[in-house]
Amino acid sequence: MFITYEFIAFLILVFVLYYSLPKKVQWIFLLIANFAFYAYADVRYPVFLVITASSVYVTALVMERYQGRLEEYKTQIRSGQIPKPTREEKKAFKKKISDKKKRTMLFCLLFNLGILAVVKYTNFAISNINFFVEKSGGSPFSFQNMIVPMGISFYTFQAVGYLLDVYWEKCGIQKNYFRFLLFVSFFPQLIQGPISRYSDLEKTLYTPHRADWKQISFGLQRMLWGYFKKLVLADRVSVAVIALAEDQKYYTGAFVFVMMMFYSLQLYADFTGGIDITIGIAQVLGIRVEENFIRPFFSKNIAEYWRRWHITMGTWFRDYVFYPCSISRPVKNMTTFCKKHFGMIVARRVAVYFSSIVVWFATGVWHGAEWRFIIWGLLNGLILLASGELEPLYERFHKRLPKFTETTVYRGFQVIRTFLLMSCLRLFDVYGSVRRTFRQFIRMFTRFWKHPVTGQELLDLGLTKPDYVILLVGVLLLFFVSLLGRREDIRERLWKRPYVIRFTAFTLLFLAVILLGQYGHGFDAQQFIYNRY
Repeated sequence: MFITYEFIAFLILVFVLYYSLPKKVQWIFLLIANFAFYAYADVRYPVFLVITASSVYVTALVMERYQGRLEEYKTQIRSGQIPKPTREEKKAFKKKISDKKKRTMLFCLLFNLGILAVVKYTNFAISNINFFVEKSGGSPFSFQNMIVPMGISFYTFQAVGYLLDVYWEKCGIQKNYFRFLLFVSFFPQLIQGPISRYSDLEKTLYTPHRADWKQISFGLQRMLWGYFKKLVLADRVSVAVIALAEDQKYYTGAFVFVMMMFYSLQLYADFTGGIDITIGIAQVLGIRVEENFIRPFFSKNIAEYWRRWHITMGTWFRDYVFYPCSISRPVKNMTTFCKKHFGMIVARRVAVYFSSIVVWFATGVWHGAEWRFIIWGLLNGLILLASGELEPLYERFHKRLPKFTETTVYRGFQVIRTFLLMSCLRLFDVYGSVRRTFRQFIRMFTRFWKHPVTGQELLDLGLTKPDYVILLVGVLLLFFVSLLGRREDIRERLWKRPYVIRFTAFTLLFLAVILLGQYGHGFDAQQFIYNRY
């Protein structure tokens, strides 16, 4: 939706009215804009969002009431309103309140994750059940025509994050229902994130904002940069990606490597472009949204890559799945059992291994209701665990050859190695099944030279010579902007330059989007890849 004329018109209207209205009603207008945006996609979508927001809102209030009863009990003891209880009585009352609070939280958690599971994974479950039913000669179950609301994974995770933060007393409760609804429904994030924490977003979401030209211009520049990535780079290279994926028998061997390169560019430009637009819209409105990418292709290992790529998703799984799982009672019992029977070395790893596998299984499922995404997630987890086990060897190698490991050449090797590794794993995205992905991956090595990649073959993918020049220039531009932005935001750098330089730079970028994007070449604008989540 970000790349339609209707959305641009909607944004202009929102920006103008937002700063024209009295400041005290800005957040109310923004809430109305959120639902107008969501209902435009499908009038049924807001129903799901309201159910999620309302259930979490009410549950948070109930949990606060339970906590209030505990505080009131302590106050009555201190003031002598009730006889001083024994230590056991105090402990029993506290446990009673804690259990009620926990049951309330778990019911809401399962309810909302259940909605997500039903609408996104019912047909996946049916397809797996049918596999065994058909093997046994039975009649397969029919697939269901489910409504999958746009961005349901994002707003559900955002709401659930708030629920757990309230339960753990990490953030305050928002008692105004409509303000909380604004937090869950903030429209730029509904498409593809980031997944915001309430304690972060509330700092600027409800605050009255004056029109600040610097922040507005910075936001518009960030949006323009996102449109450049999406329309000029991602949508252009997608033509070749589709061609390579459609004819897998012909485009094998060395062409699998070409696919890796092209799809890595498409995914990065598409996803980060969408996030740039999201952050830019929020900045124009005076609202700060967390960064979701910090130069991921500069990472020297896979752990660093996942600290830089889709950051808010990674930290969500870390804080709300990994940590609770690793200290849960079943995992503690498993650790105790392993310590008794296998020793401390094994026991120390059980919690980390088990929790990591759970997280990466969930990450794969979150990305898509297909086995290829689950395998992709598990492979990421296994590589991370293997890297952790090899860390002592890496440290020993670095200590023995410090002059070599600190060179630019070695760091460059680490960056390229990580990029290629992650690009290989991304083949699951494009080849449609686990079997085809492994087959094409193996053939990349066994048939690399049997079908050479020539200039004419590249032109047969649907891209012209000017297209390849544009892609090359675009990639170089991405690289240098990332490089220059390591110490200081590129917009801040340009802000310090004379107006003529700033005007020229962004005029050229604007013209590139208009002339070289979907408008100039007539390509159909592709839906953002992460819309499906």
